[in-house]
Amino acid sequence: MHYHFIGIKGSGMASLATIVADRHETVSGSDIEKYIFTQKPLEERNIPITSFSEDNIQEGMVVIVGNAFDDTNPEVKKAFELQKQGKTTVYWYHEFLGQLVNEYTSISVAGTHGKTTTTGMLSHVMSLASPTGFLIGDGTGDMPDNSRYFVLESCEYKRHFLAYYPQYAIITNIELDHVDYYKDMEDYRSAFETFANQVKKGVVLFGDDEEVLKLHITTEHLYYGLHDNNDVQAVNVIQNENGMQFDVLYKKEKFGTFKLPFVGKPLLWNSLGVIAVGIMEGLSYELLQEGLSTFPGVKRRFTTEENKDNVYIDDYAHHPTAVKYMIEAARVKYPGKKVIAIFKPDRYSRIYYFMDRFAQELDKADEVYLCHFPENAAKEDGIDITIQDLADKSSKAVVIAEDEEAAKQLASRGPAVYLFMSSKDIYKLKNIVKTFQ
Repeated sequence: MHYHFIGIKGSGMASLATIVADRHETVSGSDIEKYIFTQKPLEERNIPITSFSEDNIQEGMVVIVGNAFDDTNPEVKKAFELQKQGKTTVYWYHEFLGQLVNEYTSISVAGTHGKTTTTGMLSHVMSLASPTGFLIGDGTGDMPDNSRYFVLESCEYKRHFLAYYPQYAIITNIELDHVDYYKDMEDYRSAFETFANQVKKGVVLFGDDEEVLKLHITTEHLYYGLHDNNDVQAVNVIQNENGMQFDVLYKKEKFGTFKLPFVGKPLLWNSLGVIAVGIMEGLSYELLQEGLSTFPGVKRRFTTEENKDNVYIDDYAHHPTAVKYMIEAARVKYPGKKVIAIFKPDRYSRIYYFMDRFAQELDKADEVYLCHFPENAAKEDGIDITIQDLADKSSKAVVIAEDEEAAKQLASRGPAVYLFMSSKDIYKLKNIVKTFQ
């Protein structure tokens, strides 16, 4: 079968396309000509990528459409026209993924924060137990032959994850986001409640989160976290520049002591979620310790490089809570070093809604630099702001361009830990800064 992906360079689409190729199907795709890092695994699999053209859509294809597209795209328009004639089959990204979920022992990872890292961490651990496929929101996907498990990042935007009926799921936290779609916290939380209750075997839930605790769950479930109410609890936590150590209690009985090479509360919580899934699936302490301690990380999640006395960290952080934990983790990992936050926004609505909190959390760094909104950021009704509005809320922020002059300015502020934070391509500025140090 020939599968064609419209918008194949999107992070989820690229991951899904690689999975379909690994299942020995014929795969092609189309997208903008600009190079995006997600296309590397596509090229490694010799998947052809072309510009958008209605000529790419042929009868008999299965066409998968990225959720960012509509029938103003010539390929989307033609694909749906052929489907009406019974000459092709068209799926939206989340619809096709929902079908794939049913073919494996699937584990969905949902939540406002931590989905990508937890998906990568869980898939790495499960691969020690049995062949495991994964779909991660950093643009990577893999499906080994004879895979038993399938671990997938599951996004709540527009309730897309309700297309999935997995065997297991993790809900990492619930904090209002996607305010361009969800009306309020009750609306947002209801999506997670519906999702959790359509999971087939079991859900693990972050029990330190008040919004998670408000969910009415009928599916078998375990809570994890640091508080005493959790079924899977971390106690005796120690963190320093060398990593973390903690004991895990399961139903108040000691399960094991974990020694891990990374730091930060989010990674501690993510590890506990993975341990809880492992316990639910009957994995041993030894396997979980080995898997977590050898986890290599995922793209654009606290990705660290060092050069002389400077440290460059690239992270996808695009919500004030993620910014908060990034700065905290940098201080633990690199005590005594100056921390410089460089932040590039994505959606106008997110900055508008959380502006005060963004300013508050960014100001916990020693210096703050803000980049402009991307040129293709969608203008939203009733929202008319610029990055200067956020800078005005901050006591430290300086607005900069993403060019050589700005890179020189940043380089001159070293030695420091540079935190480059954005869901967009801020890593390009990081690469320029490195050339001046």
